Amino acid sequence: MFGTRPEAIKLYPVIVGLMRIPEIETTICVTSQHRDLLDQTLNALSIVPDYDLDIMIQDQNLFHITQATVARIEPVMNAVHPELVIVQGDTHTAFVAALAAFYARVPIAHVEAGLRTNDKYMPFPEEMNRRLVDQLCDLHFAPTERARANLLAEGMDETDIFVTGNTEIDALYLARETLSPQQTFDYPGYIVLATTHRRENFGDALRRVCTALTRIADRNEDVTIVLPVHPNPHVREPVHSALAGHHRIVLLDPVDYVSFVHLMAEARLILTDSGGVQEAAAALHVPLLVLREKTERMEGVETGAARLVGTDVNEIVATAELVLRDRTVYCKMKSAESPYGDGTAAVRIMDVIKERFL
Repeated sequence: MFGTRPEAIKLYPVIVGLMRIPEIETTICVTSQHRDLLDQTLNALSIVPDYDLDIMIQDQNLFHITQATVARIEPVMNAVHPELVIVQGDTHTAFVAALAAFYARVPIAHVEAGLRTNDKYMPFPEEMNRRLVDQLCDLHFAPTERARANLLAEGMDETDIFVTGNTEIDALYLARETLSPQQTFDYPGYIVLATTHRRENFGDALRRVCTALTRIADRNEDVTIVLPVHPNPHVREPVHSALAGHHRIVLLDPVDYVSFVHLMAEARLILTDSGGVQEAAAALHVPLLVLREKTERMEGVETGAARLVGTDVNEIVATAELVLRDRTVYCKMKSAESPYGDGTAAVRIMDVIKERFL
């Protein structure tokens, strides 16, 4: 069960794999917590849901997402009678789906278990969502050894924890090797790709990020900044207000996943507050700056593939220019080993499911 673009991407390799196993009947249920972005991704990946709860409304908040999902998922659980519910990551959909499965006494598998910042408000509400899912679930598919250690420290049974790598890398490889992009990109100079959507960056933090992007564009004539703008009005309106019309900043409507993978691969540098993009950039060997104060993906920072810069204007600009201008720094980040898996996470997940349920 999933409801957002990142969940669809990361569950895509698992869905493809499960559908190839004759003994397993796979039912896909989406909440459509994000409507347009999810539909775009489902279309790009040729995923057809069996059930669509269609919960999204304009200006929705966390109370609505929780209430609507709880109300609409019960009939699906009663109709399907699943033997296992699979959720991914730390969205509100993942949390409420796990809660519903617990109410129905159905085993739960958590893909991307064990990620932590140990600050319940960073990211908000994702940090608490993933902690609560891990308390409810029965199979923990941890992407890294650090995630496994987090789960053990919280008292999870080690026999239910499996280090698999991250399915984001599986999806990335599948997209590059088997799917054609709907869009192509040709911009002058170096591409600096930026994305931002985190709830804790709404407001002043996002305005600081926009100021930093403007300064980078103003001071570096051989750079084009490309920013696919998230449709959330808390992102779209301030971004367009601050950046629209700058001759070296390109604002795009949301880009389909396959095209976005190709755009990431062409970038000289990526600036993001996204978790999935942190993983993908490391696998593509593109240097990345994390626009957050804390990240649950410290592995990329520790290997040197990423740097944690927060939302301070001077820190963002100085670090971006260091990576763009200092070849030694750039090459060191580009050559850093990816800590997020080898593209076979879904195979490991399916092996566990087959062992436990067949």
